[in-house]
Amino acid sequence: MNNPTHTSATVVHGTWEPAPADRWEDGFLSGNGHHGALVFGSPNDERIVVTHHTLVRPNGSENARPPRLAARLHHLQDQLLAGDLYAAETFTDGRDLQWVQPFHPAFQVRLRRAPGEDPHRYRRSVDFATGVVREGCEGWSSRVFVSRADDVIVQQVTAADLAIALDHRLPNAPESLVVGDGAVLTPEGALLTLRVRYPGSDTAYTGLTLVVVTGGRTELAPPGIEVTGAESVLLLTRVLRHTGDLDTTAHHDALRRLAAGGEEPGEETYDRLLARHTALHRTAYQRVTLDLGADPAQRALPGSELLGKHPQSRALLERLFAAGRYHLLSASGFNPPRLTGLWTGDWDTAWSGAFTNDANLNLQTASAAATALPEVTSAHASLILRQLDDWAENARTVFGARGVVAPAHTDGESGLAYHFEREYPLHLWTAGADWLLKPLVDHDETRGERDPRTADALARVAQFYEDFLDRRDSDGRLVIVPSYSPENRPANASWGAINAAMDLSAARHALLTAADYRPGTPDADRWRALADQLPPHRINSDGALAEWAWPGLEDTYDHRHLSHLYGVWPLDEINPYDTPDLADAAHRALELRGAENDSAHGHLHHALVAARLRDGERVAHALGQVLEGDFFHASLMSAHYPDRRVYNADAAHTLPAVLVEMLVQSTPDRLVLLPALPAAYPTGRLVGVRTRFGAVVDLTWSPDETTVVIRPTRTHRVDLRTSSGARPLDLVAGEDHVLTLGAW
Repeated sequence: MNNPTHTSATVVHGTWEPAPADRWEDGFLSGNGHHGALVFGSPNDERIVVTHHTLVRPNGSENARPPRLAARLHHLQDQLLAGDLYAAETFTDGRDLQWVQPFHPAFQVRLRRAPGEDPHRYRRSVDFATGVVREGCEGWSSRVFVSRADDVIVQQVTAADLAIALDHRLPNAPESLVVGDGAVLTPEGALLTLRVRYPGSDTAYTGLTLVVVTGGRTELAPPGIEVTGAESVLLLTRVLRHTGDLDTTAHHDALRRLAAGGEEPGEETYDRLLARHTALHRTAYQRVTLDLGADPAQRALPGSELLGKHPQSRALLERLFAAGRYHLLSASGFNPPRLTGLWTGDWDTAWSGAFTNDANLNLQTASAAATALPEVTSAHASLILRQLDDWAENARTVFGARGVVAPAHTDGESGLAYHFEREYPLHLWTAGADWLLKPLVDHDETRGERDPRTADALARVAQFYEDFLDRRDSDGRLVIVPSYSPENRPANASWGAINAAMDLSAARHALLTAADYRPGTPDADRWRALADQLPPHRINSDGALAEWAWPGLEDTYDHRHLSHLYGVWPLDEINPYDTPDLADAAHRALELRGAENDSAHGHLHHALVAARLRDGERVAHALGQVLEGDFFHASLMSAHYPDRRVYNADAAHTLPAVLVEMLVQSTPDRLVLLPALPAAYPTGRLVGVRTRFGAVVDLTWSPDETTVVIRPTRTHRVDLRTSSGARPLDLVAGEDHVLTLGAW
């Protein structure tokens, strides 16, 4: 056996840089799913940008409602079915495009020292296992983390002299913000407060920082404080969004209690708070590890050097896998990650820094079930469950139906569908609820229990289809009309069309899954019967799975979205084992698909579909487009476009899912090993991955031999698929199964 020794401890679980971050985009990140901290700047002017998932700026959309179009729906259906392929362009209420409330940073905690010589032996780093961002040089050090246990940003600084203030002046902050700040000295330490009210609104947010100084002297220096002769300085920071005035007394008292847990303030308090946080964060982060057998010398390099000189190295891919899971976990709590995760240093966030539901959100969270991050799925569920009543209003108002319809965009507050225009008729997208609920179904399958809240949501989706699916074609099959394939259009028709492949897959999946959650009931029988009446997918004249199953609608291939391949990924409707002809057609559709504007999410979505279709070289090509395209900042957070244009979490958060899918895939009844392994990764070890049949899998592979350890939590027979064929595998709960397979 020529297997190399793989020890997950050898993988670098963090990243570092030898120089300060001059740009906020390069700042290292910490977060707990509520608060975020973005650390950048120099030792003489360190900046901690504070963010929070609830911080969205009122822009008028907080009062927006979905368009009242239900009374016109049947007329539109008549027009489309009669051949008017542009009829949906007038199916609006005439409003202009309304963006959701934009996400923005709160303020920066600024720590200034008197200018001195250039820092000697400077180093900054982030530890993925603890979430601690460190900076240091001779005479100065700083440690920052965001506590998952106590919901507070914790910073400890070792510097004798400091000026500390809360500063709202970040790029593109509106000049009309109403700002008030202040600082007071108390026996426990200095209390800094910053209150910011949005222009023309009663909504505001307040930042609070308690500064506890060990040794030295603290004096007021408006708008902050000055510290001289200190041994160390501890800062505890929170931000709260509110309406009207906020009495900060209770919040300041809470910070004092956190700081007063030890006999002495300072380092003991920091260590105590870190231990409470690490118990939660480290446990989640360490559940899954990936070792590709990278060169140890490359593993030791700064992230920027790996990105610049070794973009295709196994060391970089290991680090991006680790960083992706770290950032995904850190961005998930009150909400799942936004387009920018949980972080931004600029008020002008692209696409409002929102949750873009028609692709990006599900791509970012795609690794949650397999890489054992139920914290991410819980955050995803929290967002959905808070908005189900809004989804019901969308169904009533736009379609005159019971049940629920999800919006394509949300700011985290409203789930109403009001963001649409002629070229993006997102209010016509009916597949969204099934798409967004699919990760919750995967989670239930992984843990072996069905959440009654997911069952209820699925039932409401099925109710929508019962009302909406009331038209039939000449063969008596149900027709989905109007139908929208985000964010593409037929080559010979408008965006609002008929029988988009994604809509067909979503309707079928929603009805059958809702029935599975209510077995043996009249509802289940009715929903299964309805699903059976939906039309099949269509294969076009190019031999490709058509994006619209309606005859006469022509495909547009050069597009960043792959909505029509929803049946391949994340669904299991189309696969090489059960539906080989459709899988071949889907593969042909993937071959014909262009990259359009080189969006990161398009490349990685392509890779996820390719992995399901067992095309490892296509996976490698899509990964290469991202790794070679300069998509990653030194922070290992990503950009939306090549050359690091537009700060965006899609690539960073989606990449771990791609790597898992090329190594291990599962359904409730199937395990697929090494389905799409590129030749560039001949050896490796993936530890702790979860399957949808309730087992933990450790996989070690080399060109000569593959070993898999399966630890099932329930007794079940699965279909095992490898490069050498298929065989049944009988699993017994609590009994480890160790399999040694041939060369891959």
